[in-house]
Amino acid sequence: MRNRLAALLLAVCGAVFAAPADAALKPFTAQYSAKYKGVPASGVMVLAPRGSQWALAMSLENVAASMSQATFFTESRSGMLMPLGGADRTSYVGQRKSVPAKFDWKSMQASWSGDAKRARRGPVAIRAGDVDGLLLQLALARDVAAGKPLDYRVVENGKARPMRFRRVGIEAVTVNGRTMQATRVVSSSNGKTTSVWIAAGVPVPVRLVQAEGGSETVSLRLTSWK
Repeated sequence: MRNRLAALLLAVCGAVFAAPADAALKPFTAQYSAKYKGVPASGVMVLAPRGSQWALAMSLENVAASMSQATFFTESRSGMLMPLGGADRTSYVGQRKSVPAKFDWKSMQASWSGDAKRARRGPVAIRAGDVDGLLLQLALARDVAAGKPLDYRVVENGKARPMRFRRVGIEAVTVNGRTMQATRVVSSSNGKTTSVWIAAGVPVPVRLVQAEGGSETVSLRLTSWK
């Protein structure tokens, strides 16, 4: 899994090596235990500098399938995380799918290629503050800690959708044998619910659960990070 994740990071980043990346962000590797529709899986998320930009990638894998997401982004002077491009890849028995994404901030449009369906290729108009689904996890970890509003516009899969999270309380979570207090935030829309737990000092969610129609579809639990 690590080799595939490294390859995906390199594919997204290309050969961009410029000034050192902003010190406000720090590289990390986070390990997760996961379930997808009840089937156990393992996961890893990696943040790595690439010149003056950053690459964030996550991979989930079980005996039947694997899924990788990566986003290449920069941080604006005002602290916004701005996606520049990325790729989603899935692999099932006998099937493979790859969908690269491009965010063009000069034309203020996002587009998708590769195996994306024609109706999901865009372009989609983008605006300041937009994030993709993976970058949302970094944004949530920072914004919950800073006490900021949790209103986002997520641009992915050929469309843009608003996501508003509300703080619902503090809960105890355990990571690698250590119990910590985490803020739980929840977003609900069109029968889908996303619950995320954020703990102080941890750069990524310590837990994430997505449910649809009352049934859990995706579950992630942080097991370690460094």
